[in-house]
Amino acid sequence: MDYCKLSNMTVSYSRKGNPCDNACIESFHATLKKEYIHHKKFDTIEEIKSGVLEYIEKWYNRERIQEKRGYLTLVEFEEMSKKII
Repeated sequence: MDYCKLSNMTVSYSRKGNPCDNACIESFHATLKKEYIHHKKFDTIEEIKSGVLEYIEKWYNRERIQEKRGYLTLVEFEEMSKKII
């Protein structure tokens, strides 16, 4: 909270039962579980941390295409967006 005050930012929390604020991250967490977590066996917290980081940085951002992004990866879509702006 102190960082937000120092940065002149307003913290926003939705009311209980109003999930719209969390829709994007909830969708990502569901995808992460479906595509990665439920298919692996982890023995340590470090394996989970490094595995999830690799999933996000290697697979989700750089290789996984999505129809709603015109069948581009997230990195490709962001690069294309930078050229438009």
